[in-house]
Amino acid sequence: MDLASLIEAHGYWVLAAGCLLEGETVVVLAGFAAHRGYLDPFAVIGLAALMGFLGDQLYFWLGRRHGPYILARWPAVSRQADRVHRLIERYHAAVIIGVRFAYGLRIAGPILIGTSPISAVRFALLNALGALLWGCLFGGAGWLFADAAEAMLGEIQQWEGRILLALAAAGAIAWAIRKLRAR
Repeated sequence: MDLASLIEAHGYWVLAAGCLLEGETVVVLAGFAAHRGYLDPFAVIGLAALMGFLGDQLYFWLGRRHGPYILARWPAVSRQADRVHRLIERYHAAVIIGVRFAYGLRIAGPILIGTSPISAVRFALLNALGALLWGCLFGGAGWLFADAAEAMLGEIQQWEGRILLALAAAGAIAWAIRKLRAR
């Protein structure tokens, strides 16, 4: 089975699963694959936005339902709570939309917002807007990266496996660094 067949067969479910977690690297890779014609670009953005939205809704409701337990169990999240709550009081719309772009707060942010008095409906509406922006930005970044790679290397079919592997490795390294810094 070649790379194109693997991406066409498994690309959408890998994208969906990746977006429920942290997902930026997966969305960039999917944008790259969309540029190469293996995935539909509108489906990539739509699926990334939908799964990013659903993931943050899940984390919000975890915070709403189990906030005190989570804050007691994970002191690193608890240390962020006062700062996030102060920001929510002053800039709630910007915080809800932007939390998915904040380094280190992709999962903890919606949990902390769930512990705040923000209404669930308001969070859902602003979360949907943030998820759509997030899907467009990172899916578009993958598309532009593929476009730049083609401009520099010409026909990149012979290089695409290495490029996708390098992007995946960069994402894995970034994820590992985040986890190490969190400790």
